[in-house]
Amino acid sequence: MTVKYHESGVWIEKTADNYRIGLSEKGQDDIGEVMFVELPEEGVELKAGDVLLGVEGAKAVTELTIPINGTVKAVHKEVEDEPELLNSADKTENWIVELASSDHDRVSTFSDKVWGNEN
Repeated sequence: MTVKYHESGVWIEKTADNYRIGLSEKGQDDIGEVMFVELPEEGVELKAGDVLLGVEGAKAVTELTIPINGTVKAVHKEVEDEPELLNSADKTENWIVELASSDHDRVSTFSDKVWGNEN
């Protein structure tokens, strides 16, 4: 599966067993340089629309919501100590969580392009 993008400012990529979710270019632009994050706990069940990430950035203090239902299987703990990792263009650095989810149909409707980047 290719990377999919959601208007909330996250990207989603299917891994072997889970979905990896990270901060997209749109999310990075909306927030600005990330200075502080509050991550969910492993094992937490999230529903679409729930808060995925509390974040303080140069442009905004906000909460990003998750666009799919699932259970948090892994959390990128390094971003708590190094929140600037979320500013990276490298998806191996700017991921937030891995989620076990069966929302395959919902994910397939998300965009193949970064929101706000029509090129």
